[in-house]
Amino acid sequence: MKAIVTGGAGFLGSHLCDLLLKEGHEVICIDNLITGNTKNISHIKSDKFTYLKYDVTKPLYFGDKIDYIFHLASPASPIDYLELPIQTLKVGALGTYNMLGLAKEQGARLLLASTSEVYGDPLVNPQTETYWGNVNPIGPRGVYDEAKRYAEAITMAYHTHHGVDTRIVRIFNTYGPRMRAGDGRVVPNFINQALKNEDITVYGNGSQTRSFCYVSDLVRGIYKLMMSDFYEPVNIGNPSEMSILEFAETVIKITNSDSKITYKDLPVDDPKVRRPDISRAKEVLGWEPEVDLREGLEKTVQYFKSEIC
Repeated sequence: MKAIVTGGAGFLGSHLCDLLLKEGHEVICIDNLITGNTKNISHIKSDKFTYLKYDVTKPLYFGDKIDYIFHLASPASPIDYLELPIQTLKVGALGTYNMLGLAKEQGARLLLASTSEVYGDPLVNPQTETYWGNVNPIGPRGVYDEAKRYAEAITMAYHTHHGVDTRIVRIFNTYGPRMRAGDGRVVPNFINQALKNEDITVYGNGSQTRSFCYVSDLVRGIYKLMMSDFYEPVNIGNPSEMSILEFAETVIKITNSDSKITYKDLPVDDPKVRRPDISRAKEVLGWEPEVDLREGLEKTVQYFKSEIC
């Protein structure tokens, strides 16, 4: 089968390209490199792989038959979408619209990469797919939250009104090799600070919680969802929850660092809790994470060591 991966030169997209090629698919990787990097796909040597530099907020046409569209294109870290608010909104709205139009024209199945951010600063924990969220539409994170909420809405509209075959995955915190060192997310921040024996910066008092899913588990869940017949949103993430302070201490231990922990003010609208209820993924997909935090962090630390050197 022939698959398009938008955002395919990004962290998650590049790992998904690897998995699709391993499964025998032909892959067209599309990325405008606003936050992606061709370094992430430079290891791929296959006549079944094509890279196309393109901005999916512009209409896209293919003469060849396309079977699957994995729509991952979007800035995804707070630093990125705070610096690129318009681009974030456009790829969530126009990019999704264009990919749905292509799916409709081609009779292709489309998977939308949504996010746990659609739940905002949740008032329930863990978050189930039936929870509608607690989102500030005009806050600093609103450009990302609302772009993804709109993307989900138009995806469901194309499914119900045009009969487009769609899937929606809500991705929770994911980590692993190929994360950008300076993307502002907690995993690369803490690891890089620890490897350099710098103070590790914790925002707030560190009591806010997160759950961390290793990238191989995440892309496996995405693939299983695409190959399923389930069209409603599905959470994919690791339900094992820990405080940010606990996570900082874990990184210090794994890196054998001399770093100390310092504290700064919590950013506006930063979620206090984040943990997926993965009951639906278990029931519908037979999926659950397999890589434990220590194993995943050790692999990620080795990657960042190689990057620093």
